[in-house]
Order: sequence, then structure tokens, then C-alpha cells
Amino acid sequence: PAMLITLCYLYLWARWGPRSAALVRSTVRRLHRSRCSFTFCARQPQPGERVCLRIGGKVFCTGEAQFLDDLNRWSALLISPFLHPEKLLPAEHIAFVTESISAHTENLQKGPDSAKEIVKWSDFCSPLAYKPGEPFKLIAEASVDNFSSLGIAFLEDRLQMDNGMVPHRIVSVHLEESALKELAQEAPSTKEKSTDMDAVTPAGESGLGQGEEEKSKLEEEREQEETGAGEHHQLHLSSCHECQQLENSTIESVKFASAENIPELPDGCSSKAKEKEDENLGKGVKRINLAGKPPNILIYLGSEAAKGRFEQVKAVLRECVDAESYTIYQLHQEQVLRDPWIDNSLLLVIATEEPIPEGSHKQFVTFLARGGKILGFSSSFVFGGVQIKHRNKLRKAVHELVVSKKDSPEVKLHLLVSGCVFEEGVKGDASRVKVWSRLNNADKDPVIVHLTHGSSGGEAILCQVHLELDSSSMDVQTEEDFNLLKMSNSKRCEVLREILTCLGLSCESSEVPVLTPIYLLSPDEEIHLAFLKWLEGNVDAEGLRAASKVSLKFVSSCESKVEVTPSLMPVITEMGSFSSEHFSLETYQQHLQTKKLGKILLFTEVTTTTMNLLDG
Repeated sequence: PAMLITLCYLYLWARWGPRSAALVRSTVRRLHRSRCSFTFCARQPQPGERVCLRIGGKVFCTGEAQFLDDLNRWSALLISPFLHPEKLLPAEHIAFVTESISAHTENLQKGPDSAKEIVKWSDFCSPLAYKPGEPFKLIAEASVDNFSSLGIAFLEDRLQMDNGMVPHRIVSVHLEESALKELAQEAPSTKEKSTDMDAVTPAGESGLGQGEEEKSKLEEEREQEETGAGEHHQLHLSSCHECQQLENSTIESVKFASAENIPELPDGCSSKAKEKEDENLGKGVKRINLAGKPPNILIYLGSEAAKGRFEQVKAVLRECVDAESYTIYQLHQEQVLRDPWIDNSLLLVIATEEPIPEGSHKQFVTFLARGGKILGFSSSFVFGGVQIKHRNKLRKAVHELVVSKKDSPEVKLHLLVSGCVFEEGVKGDASRVKVWSRLNNADKDPVIVHLTHGSSGGEAILCQVHLELDSSSMDVQTEEDFNLLKMSNSKRCEVLREILTCLGLSCESSEVPVLTPIYLLSPDEEIHLAFLKWLEGNVDAEGLRAASKVSLKFVSSCESKVEVTPSLMPVITEMGSFSSEHFSLETYQQHLQTKKLGKILLFTEVTTTTMNLLDG
């Protein structure tokens, strides 16, 4: 039976496999000038998308055109050799967004099948801009056939991203001319290009060169493929046509009514993407990603399985770095040698006192050699000729230390010492090692050192004092020690932020916007009154509609002083007091072409999440 199944599979692949590629190419060639988008993804199609092809768990589908006309939240990459905005997207080329996710996440995604011919993403396109986060997003442009090649490789598990992440979704977009001009102005010049940028997305030259080489091959195959493609079924509309029209009309109406014209693509693959509003924050993220590594922080605790320890270190890091810019994971012992985390992480935090296995130590040094950053919290990890020595009398003792860094004033504070210090004198290149802090004792023992490694920007700051612990989380022996630690807590945070900043992380906290009330709006006054009538029988005497996560308090005007909280949101029913810089109800009404759908709106400027508002 196994042999029979294998033979059947080989026959089916030989009969239909090549035609899958032909279907993709012929569909893209035929429809790329029309107002539609092409999506390759590892999920079920969304309403309004027409499935053209399924291969395993992945689909190729078409849908309404996706417009991307605001690139303010994207960081431009090197666009040379293109010199003029009108040449950024040549005729017969497609702009598209590629979303990729970290390969080392808990549910490890399958990478390219090594048994098949691997297609490298940058060989078939020219990157234009990127947006950090999870998923990591890249805007690029490619010829029609090269775009098809990327999609086919994605469907067949042959697509490899340059930064080691796992491609999750490819969707074509329409870029407005104004956005292209802004992109050209913001793009770094050739002189400003970092040599490490290629690790993120190589410059356009290599992609264009490979693309031209592939072109002749594609031309030769075109006639054969189009012949086979004709036998496939026509595009299948998977949902009710009337509902699609209603939904599309509402979506278009909201787009027109929004001042920002909704520049973001619908995020069907992940709910974890975060928006960065703060300008300074954006600059920090740009600096980080030009080093070629996604903004992920890993915490290595050795064989320690204590969940509390991970949460403790994670909480300390989140207090110091901008939590909206980074994702923090635990790197388990078994993942060190197994998973491709080296190219998918920006910072590795080693927070264990147990010996580092030889294989793991080699991986950590490789991470540094590839431009990674390491922060050691009282760990045994050392390299580059630096050695540690044990001082049992210092173990779990609170000592004063002096932190001194060039161009910064000295900082004195009390911290818990690990029981180890760094030895004076370095075997090897001493210029790569700098002492940042010493104990304020007779021996002036070094306890914080900064080391560089390799030529790709790798560096480490190793500490033999517990910067990751505050007074409340330490088992101190005397009340005096407790008070000393408590008084030094703000300085401890200050020193830790300076260390993280030195390692290239952004420690600027973004301001959290104030929650705003909800407005109940309708472009049709009769429907608005009918809805208010219905509400009378569905709220209590105080106008409260209680729910498990968010309760709605209906009030007539904004003069009703109801505090806005994550669990209680006031809903203002009087439309006369509504005004917003970001939304026009009149414009919305002009573009809404439905009989019922979209006639009742709940609008708010700032809320924690829309998912809980109508829960229950």
C-alpha cells in the first residue's frame, strides 16, 4: 500500500505540479494591471478573497486592491541605483509586502525544504522599506514574473528570507506616487549605507542582476506554462457576492472618511504587530534593524526550568527598554544548538550561574561574531581572554561599587555581588576590554566589563553584580543591607538603562495616550433614533450595558463626567457634540453605498483593544 500511494503521489505531481506554477504566472500576468491584489499566505482566505490555488496548508488568492500611500511608519532602505522617484517602480513591475516571523518562536515554523531548490528572496526583488515588529514587514518591487517566482517558491516551501526569518505572507500593494517620492527622499545615501545592511535586505543591485538572469529562462517557459494553465477552473468566489459588495463598500467608506486613509494592510496572520508613533522611537528602531537582526531579546537561564526566574528578568528588562519595540523570549537549553536563533535575535541575556556547556558557549561566541549583543547577569560566561575568580566572602554580600564610563560622571551604588569578580589583566587583545565598574574595596575588584568581538559589531557587557534584582526580590541578611539596596534602586535602573543603550537598544519610553470616550454615530438619523429606542430595553436604569471584559455606559453628552477606564467605557449618544481630526462622518456617508450595513458606528480616538468592546 505504501508503494502504491507513493506512485500515485508521483503521478499526481508529474500531472499537476508544473501546472500550479503555470496557473500562478498566467493569473498574475493577466490581472496585474487591474484593481486587484495577489496574496500568498499560510492561512484560510479572508472574506472577499478568491482562492486560485491550494498547496498543502498554503493558498494563492486574489482580492480587492490594497493601497499603501502612507509610509510614515516605515523605514526606507537603500534605493540606489534608482535616482528618481518615477523609476522606483518601473512599468510592468509589482510592489508587494512580505511578512516574516521569527523562526525560534515556541511554535517553530518550518523553514525551506532543503531537498528542493531554494529561492533566495533578495535575488528576485529590490527592497524599498521595512517595518519592525512581529511579523517583520518588507516592501519590495519586482518584475511580474519574478513576483510570481517568489509566490511559487513560498507555496512550495522553497523561499528563504535573507535575515533567517520564516516568510508567512506575501501580498501585492499599490504604491502612490507621493509615497514613492517621500520614500526616495528618506532613503539613505550610498555613503551612509552600513556594511551590515545586507544582513537585513541586500541593496537592489544584486536583486536586479539575478532578476535579469532569470528573465530569459522565464520567457522560454512562458508558452508551455500558459498552454497547461488553460485547463484549470476559473477563479472561485468562495462567499456570498452581495455580502462581499456590502463589506467592500463599508471598508472603502471608512478609508475615505479617515484622515490617514488607513495605510496599513489588514493583518490576517498576526495580532502581535505594534505601531510606533514616537519619532525618536522610530529612529531607535531604525538603528537597531540596520544591524540586520529582528528586534528580539532572548533570555538564557541554562537548565533552570523555573518560570518565575524568566518572568523576573523579563519584567526588569521591560521596565528599562521600550516594551513596544522588542519581543522577549526564553531561550531554552535544548534550543541553543537546535534552533536558528543566532540570526533572529538582537540581544542575548545570560542569567544563570551554572557552567555554560561547551557547545552552547561556542554558539554564543558565534552570535557575537555575527554582530549579536550579550548581557551577562552574574553568569559564568566569559570569552576573549577574560577570566573570573571566586571570592566566597563576597557571595550574597551587599557592596558599594563605582560605575565609571568615558564621558559620563561616576555613579556610586550598592548592589548584591555574585561571589565572583573579573581578573585583572587580559590574555590576548586588551584593547577590546574595558572595565566599567569596580567594587569600592581595597582590591578595587572589577565587576562590570565591556568586550567587543569580531568585525561585525558584536559586543558584550558582563556583570558580576545582580543588576536584574531589586531589594524586594533579594534574600538579604540584614535590614541595613535591605535599606542600602532600596536607596540604590533608582541608580541600579539608571545603570542598567545605560548598559542596554550601549548595546544598541532603545530605552526611551513612549508616552501612553489617554483613553477617550466612544461616540455612537449614524449617517441616518432615523436609524440612529431606532437604535437608541432598542437600547432602552437593553441597558439598566443607569444606562449600563455590563459585560465580562468591558462594560459600556451610555450617556447623552460628553458633559456627563464618567471616567474612561479599560473596563468601563462611556458611549456618548448625542451626535451634535462629535468632532474629530481623524474621521469625517459626512465623508463616510457620501461613500457608503449600503442599505443597512455600516449605518451604526462606534468611534473612539484611543482604546486598549476593539476586540473586547462588543464581547458578549
